[in-house]
Amino acid sequence: MAISNSEGDSAAKEGERKRKRNAEVRPSPSKWRTESEQKLYSSKLLEALRRVRRGAPAEPPRSRAVREAADRALAMAARGRTRWSRAILSTRTLKLKSRKRRPAGPARLKNPLADAAGKKTSPVLQWKARVLGRLIPGCRKLSFLTLLEEASDYIAALEMQVRAMSALTEILSSSSSSSSASGAPPSDQLGSS
Repeated sequence: MAISNSEGDSAAKEGERKRKRNAEVRPSPSKWRTESEQKLYSSKLLEALRRVRRGAPAEPPRSRAVREAADRALAMAARGRTRWSRAILSTRTLKLKSRKRRPAGPARLKNPLADAAGKKTSPVLQWKARVLGRLIPGCRKLSFLTLLEEASDYIAALEMQVRAMSALTEILSSSSSSSSASGAPPSDQLGSS
């Protein structure tokens, strides 16, 4: 049975539509896994750590300062495109402003975990989403789907942060072992690169 030309054309168009739809469904690779983002973050992290090293002794303890510098560098690498990165970048300004205290009393908030269909989620899922929202900066009062998107992006960014800090640790440990043989302090080698 032969297919007429018009039927063949419509079948070809249908195949193209299916291919386009399938191409749209595939998620693009995470931007945090790219080499350029890794290099950008690593350079920002190194600059931030140098600033912490030069910082005044009146600042917070060094471990907290390193963590805050690493988080700010990560947020800068995200360029404020996500809620968590904007929250990290604005935290510094919030600390400078005095916070107004809310009056005591029961505060009833709208449940951000209810779906668009009006169905309530299970209490266990609500509790887990609330805990997840507290772990990710700036995500306490998000809808469930938005919270999951922010969480996946934040996790990918933290994985990149771990890779960069591990690489930096390897570089510093190898430079300290080579500098102990040469007599030069590792901080001089780090500053010269």
